Amino acid sequence: MFASLLVVALIGAIAWAGSAMGLAYLFGVVLPYVAVVTFFLGVIWRMVYWAKSPVPFSIPTTGGQEKSLDFIKHEKWDCPNTKFGVVVRMFLEVCFFRSLFRNTAADVREFDPVTKGPRTIYYSSKWLWFFALLFHYCFLLVFVRHFRFFMDPVPGWLTFMESIDGIMQIGAPRFFWTGGLLLVAVLFLLARRLFNQRLRYISLMNDYFPLFLILGVVLSGICMRYFDKTDIAQVKVFIMGLVHFSPVAPDGISPLFFMHLAFVSVLLLYFPFSKLMHMPGVFFSPTRNLPTNTREVRHVNPWNPPKQYFTYAEYEDVYRDAMAEAGLPLEKQPSSKAAE
Repeated sequence: MFASLLVVALIGAIAWAGSAMGLAYLFGVVLPYVAVVTFFLGVIWRMVYWAKSPVPFSIPTTGGQEKSLDFIKHEKWDCPNTKFGVVVRMFLEVCFFRSLFRNTAADVREFDPVTKGPRTIYYSSKWLWFFALLFHYCFLLVFVRHFRFFMDPVPGWLTFMESIDGIMQIGAPRFFWTGGLLLVAVLFLLARRLFNQRLRYISLMNDYFPLFLILGVVLSGICMRYFDKTDIAQVKVFIMGLVHFSPVAPDGISPLFFMHLAFVSVLLLYFPFSKLMHMPGVFFSPTRNLPTNTREVRHVNPWNPPKQYFTYAEYEDVYRDAMAEAGLPLEKQPSSKAAE
């Protein structure tokens, strides 16, 4: 945890100091271009690799009763046996995190009045589902809202979305609720890893690093908007120059902007090689994209290449004499025995 926090802090400090010392071109132009190219090539490479990987077994997750006899209730969306059912299950999983909603937590009660001793109990845990849903949708809306820096003129639907996001105006500039809720959701996910003893025990650097990195992106963006207010018009001119591959001089832009941009660039660089690839990876998971129809359709292992089978009759034809000398039972006797 401390190593991840230190790395993220160093990234921010280096970007801040470098932009203040005249290296704004490096952190504002070179790093974003390298990050975007690496992101797209890395994601495409991982997706192609997954698409080419054979699936030796039919292993869809089953959250209920598989299709069986007509009088047995069938869980259509948790154990679909058709392609349409798989599409519905994927939609519910991707858009509403259905499996996480059904998640239960386990705990050990030290003293139970029934058993007069320790007892394992299971209970519904909806907090993780709620904050995970809040995090992903707020992140998506913040990401889409930033498109106004890449478009000129800004589309009407994007302006309307911004007005809805900041409908409860607090102060000036207008407070966007998605940014505040995203910060709350990230802090919850981080606190969950810190204060849950079992989860903290199995957490590694690649679990903490993306959380601290996203937290750096959110905090630097909030500070840049509400506290150290950056010239948004100059930022848009600079970003439009990047979009049209004609970078302009980053004069008059706060170093905080380049720290924010460095966090985003490092996140893009890290994305294809991290657990964050679960975003496209869910579509390639055989536990999700396969129908639960193993009672109806035989799943053929694609790893099995065409083989020339050696039947027992052919085996006996080749080794009949040796088998006869060893006294093994034969379906057909050797030619010399038959002649006698």
